[in-house]
Amino acid sequence: MIFRKLMVAGTLVAILPAPVMADINIGVIASLTGPAAALGADTRRALALFPERIGDEKVNFILLDDATDPTNAVKNARKLISEDRIDALLGPNLISNAIAIADIANTAQTPMVSVAPLNVEGDGRRYVFRSEPSADIMVQRIVRDMQARGAKTVGFIGFADSWGDLLWNALQTQTEGKLDIVASERFGRADASVQAQVLKLLAAKPDVVFVGASGTPAVMPQITLRQRGYKGPIYQSHGVTSKDFLRVGGKAVEGALIPVGPVLVAEQLPDGHPNKTVATAFVQALEGRHGPDSRSTFAGASWDAWLLLQDAILAAQRQQIRPGTPEFRNALRDNLEQTDGLVGTNGVYRMSAADHAGYDPEAVVLITVEDNRWKLVP
Repeated sequence: MIFRKLMVAGTLVAILPAPVMADINIGVIASLTGPAAALGADTRRALALFPERIGDEKVNFILLDDATDPTNAVKNARKLISEDRIDALLGPNLISNAIAIADIANTAQTPMVSVAPLNVEGDGRRYVFRSEPSADIMVQRIVRDMQARGAKTVGFIGFADSWGDLLWNALQTQTEGKLDIVASERFGRADASVQAQVLKLLAAKPDVVFVGASGTPAVMPQITLRQRGYKGPIYQSHGVTSKDFLRVGGKAVEGALIPVGPVLVAEQLPDGHPNKTVATAFVQALEGRHGPDSRSTFAGASWDAWLLLQDAILAAQRQQIRPGTPEFRNALRDNLEQTDGLVGTNGVYRMSAADHAGYDPEAVVLITVEDNRWKLVP
């Protein structure tokens, strides 16, 4: 702590303490290229709205591309921590990449707010937080809708990776005692066709189909199902809600049913929804900068990750802890863990030592694609 000094009647007197100001450095890892580039693009759009200063301190955001590759995500995290000496890490977009760098954040004692819904337990969660709701919360919402539509059976087709595994496990958990899963197929993010998998799905005659994928690759199963004459409801995961999904899918994704955070349909929310005010303000700022329909849940999740970090930074500033120090990083970690009722664009967050997500499941809404636009399902 540095004290200002004042000469009074020949005597040097120390008066109010003045904290030393220093830059705050935030590392951002996103998938700007590769199969998940649409997700990274949304993080970049949100990043353009992040503030340049918090109080008297400048904030530097260092954005690195992981190219949809966990190996690159690890390299980026190590560089940001060891060379750029970041105070906190925001991102990445993919759960596989988030899992790959979670241990690095913990080892370096650098708080990380993931935009992907990774789930870590025990000591593995100490410095790791997230702004995205769990797959279980989201799948719970669509299973409730499946039941409301009278479905008895469901078929699954999803990525052959950790994201697909997460959604598959959530579907198994949420349908237990409610619906029968009659088929399960997998495909790669970069696969050129899912014809064989879709034929197996159709042979099982499911009442509804759940596509456990994300981004634009999630379009292919829906296109193929419709081309092959499937008439039943098709549910997509919350990982598809970007403008590129609508552009690539076109008419084939009309009627898709998707559980989402409320930011995507901010203006359509009922007035009593807790996130309507924050979500609407964010959408106006985002579309004011990037154009109409540039909103997405991924942009919202990235913004919420920043809101969580910003809240923790403000608390550390009140504690007069200097950025760039282990004490500052630990203060951010502690303050994140004490988040209580932070209202974001996609949910309300209340964290604790046992819960580093703290997402209120009541915030989740169901939407559909109608006339190539997102529409709230009442």
